[in-house]
Amino acid sequence: MPLTLRPHEGINDLSFGSSVADIIAHLGEPDSTEQIDNAADIPTTLLRYNSVGVRIFCEGEEPRMACVDIDSMDATLFGEALFTLDERAIVRLMVEHDYVEQDADNEAWGERRISFPQANIDFYLDDGALVSIIMGR
Repeated sequence: MPLTLRPHEGINDLSFGSSVADIIAHLGEPDSTEQIDNAADIPTTLLRYNSVGVRIFCEGEEPRMACVDIDSMDATLFGEALFTLDERAIVRLMVEHDYVEQDADNEAWGERRISFPQANIDFYLDDGALVSIIMGR
């Protein structure tokens, strides 16, 4: 299933702020659901869609889509197939679309993170290959 990322908006026709019912109407029943305890004490529901390559985090008493974690090879951003890009190409793509502020770090577990705070997107690479994208509203 193609996944089009829309910074600050959502993925495909799903927008940040969508209800769990809206998500299910678009993607069907999740493969699994989990209630997550977090340090901010915000009720969080995780919907896993393994076959689609996306995990959706919904926050609040009436859970709404707040963040997505994507590892789908079909993910695109600005018309580019993201999982075909290396770090340099990802940075070029973001800068070409005026997301120039960036931060990069090597995580303790071994992946390299490239963050673009203006877009609220983090790209995670392992041995130079993109392995996941986390995007929030």
